[in-house]
Parts: sequence; C-alpha cells; structure tokens
Amino acid sequence: MQVLIRLYASYREQAGVSRINISLREGSVVADAVEELVKTIPALPASFHPHLIAVNEEFANYSYPLNDADDIALYPPVSGGIDVKVGVEPVNLGVLTDSVRRSYNGAIVTFEGTTRDNTNGRQVQFLEYEADQRMALKVIGSILHETVIKFGVAAISAHHRFGRLEIGEVSLAVATGAAHRQEAYLAGLYVVDRIKHVVPVWKKEHFSDGEIWVGEACDPETHALHLERAPYADFLSEVEREATDASFTRAR
Repeated sequence: MQVLIRLYASYREQAGVSRINISLREGSVVADAVEELVKTIPALPASFHPHLIAVNEEFANYSYPLNDADDIALYPPVSGGIDVKVGVEPVNLGVLTDSVRRSYNGAIVTFEGTTRDNTNGRQVQFLEYEADQRMALKVIGSILHETVIKFGVAAISAHHRFGRLEIGEVSLAVATGAAHRQEAYLAGLYVVDRIKHVVPVWKKEHFSDGEIWVGEACDPETHALHLERAPYADFLSEVEREATDASFTRAR
C-alpha cells in the first residue's frame, strides 16, 4: 500500500522535501512508516523520532494502524508560546489575551464561545459540560502545537471550561497572536473547529421541560469536507505549495 508523509518546519528542511509517498506492506503501523521514511531519506538520522504525529488530521501514536492512501503528518517541537487550561474556573479573557502578547506581534485575535439562552426554540436554563480533563489537556495542547506549525502564529492559548455554566458564561476561549491579522484570524478559527471535533468534552443542555446531550454528529468524512471548505483552506494550501516549491528548489 502507499501512504503520503508530510514534513513540517525543521523536519522539512532536514529531509529536503515537504512530502513523500512511500510503499508499505499491508498491516503496517506508523512506526513502520517512520522506519521506511528514514531508509528512504538518508539525511534523516536513524534516531529520528517525530515530536507529534497525525494521520488523516487525527493525532496518532507509533502503534496506529495504517491503510492505503493515508495522509501522515510529522510535526517537530514548536517555538511559539502555548498555554492550555481545562477546568471549572471562569475564563479570564484578560489573562488569556495577555498570554499571547509579544512585542513582535501585529495582531491578537480572541474568540469566546458563550452559553446562549435557546436552542431550536427551546428555552435553555443552563449547560453542563463533562470532560476527561487529563485527555482534554493533552489533545488541546496537541491541536495548539499543530496550529502554530501550520499557520506560523507566535503564540496561542485556549481555555475550555467544564461543569455547570449559566446563560452568558464563556465555555471556550481562544487567543492567537501573530505578526499579521490573517494568520491570527484563521489560526483561531482552525483551533475552534478542531477542538469542537476531537476534544473529549461533552455538553448537556438543560431545558425547563427536559435535558439532552449534544453531539456534533460529524463523521470523519464530513469533518474532512468541512476542513476543505473552511476559510483557512486556501491559506493552508498556499503555505503547503510554497513549502513544496522550496523543497523542490533545494533538492535540485
């Protein structure tokens, strides 16, 4: 079977290419793909060990099983500032915003997801969020690392609450800091989309006449289609094209 491996930042420069197709035997896992990559690209050391791995836009580990045509992304450690918080405490937007301030940033963008008072005509009394806190911290941290690499933002922070939230309270806040407004806006939008899709946090809406658990009801194919049509899709495609052109020039 064939899989595509994408390399970012220092990994891309070290390998001299931004992407490469490799052949693997059926039943292979991520570890096999990394091993074959090292064999194929002599510039990579035998000890090459990716900091973060994603398969088809989902974070994965070395034992993750692969299928034909899978898309594997390998991410190095990031240099930007990252701050993650998951807890019952109210969001302090001022603290969150200050955490991404840098003298070299020309733009800071913030997002607040607030509790609204109705859903489909039903009056909402309050929301209740349940979370696997340790896993949520890990997954959000991985999403922020991925976002720094993809969009080149200088700093990014996210705070997701769980527990009971009253009408008007903030459940999710994200702040991004970048040299330019486009990267800051699009990175923030990307983070919110990814958090809503993959982070283990569940929401229950409480009404005067009952309660329901709310799900995104979004399968992987639908989510992938959403990412392709999202406002940041063209930006990421252009970044990838420029990286590919640069890799081709170095290879020559």
